[in-house]
Amino acid sequence: MNIKSYTLAIPGLIEVTFLNYGGIIQSLRTPDNTGELVDVVLGFEDPEDYRRCTHPYFGGLIGRYANRIKNSHYQIDGRDFTLVPNQGTTSLHGGAIGLDKKFWEVSANPDQTSYTLRLVSPDGDQGHPGELQIEVTYRVTPGPALTIHYEARTSAPTAINLTNHSYFNLSGGVDSILDHELWLGADRFTEVDEGLVPTGKILPVSGATDFRTPQKIGRDAVILNGGLDYNFVLNEAPPSSAQARLTYPRTGLRLEVFTTEPGLQVYSGHKLNGKLRGKRNQAYEKFAGICLEAQHFPDSPHHDHFPSTILRPGETFQATTTYKFSTSSRE
Repeated sequence: MNIKSYTLAIPGLIEVTFLNYGGIIQSLRTPDNTGELVDVVLGFEDPEDYRRCTHPYFGGLIGRYANRIKNSHYQIDGRDFTLVPNQGTTSLHGGAIGLDKKFWEVSANPDQTSYTLRLVSPDGDQGHPGELQIEVTYRVTPGPALTIHYEARTSAPTAINLTNHSYFNLSGGVDSILDHELWLGADRFTEVDEGLVPTGKILPVSGATDFRTPQKIGRDAVILNGGLDYNFVLNEAPPSSAQARLTYPRTGLRLEVFTTEPGLQVYSGHKLNGKLRGKRNQAYEKFAGICLEAQHFPDSPHHDHFPSTILRPGETFQATTTYKFSTSSRE
């Protein structure tokens, strides 16, 4: 099947290009303080590169279960389900062939500001039970903002966790994210073991995990920790309040995240190593981009006190996340 690209745009404010392969957001352009359009996500200029090479989920739609499931196994109603492991014994981001590696059906909506992507994940896909019918809508608004709305229905009880895995860099990739400032509306995070799988403990933020006031990503606590790769438990907030804010002080470009999801996985791109060359033939080095993945908690099927990720027939999974951009000159 051929890879096709689609573009949503509000001239002068926001321009989003995505692919039918993996629902991948290939570029997201919005103006900086000078009015110049800046592409704020990492990726490749040639759409075929997303299929041609192994990459760390640049821009993809992630599922059927985003993040990690310990030992690639879970139970529902006493029945065991064994998944396809792809990170040691762990199932990560949907297994070896997740939603980011599948072709989606794409259709434009009458409002001309949105597209809907559809995919049927068959019963047994990567070991998950039930046929899962998924719809994802990408919509641009004059915010300027990109809103992603997810819906899914299943033929049998199954675990589900959907997100988008864009790597953001508000310098347009010119600089690393170390001088970006991050604020999180999160007082707690889920503790993880050496394999980055939750232990089940929910701890108060401190040190490298404390972003309750805006902090540079490159501050000593984070660097000494090796980087960020944690699920933050988002505080309850009204729909009009952002739950995360990323700012690049040099240009004043700011990204705010609004979501209905209970968690935000923050990954600072510290495992990038310069071997991948992306847009403008740039080598993506350590800390080249940051992921702000709104989702349910990793490994939730093994922890009854985490928000449930079990979807049953007759129910509809729904989630909405908005990425809103601004600068000091257009607030």
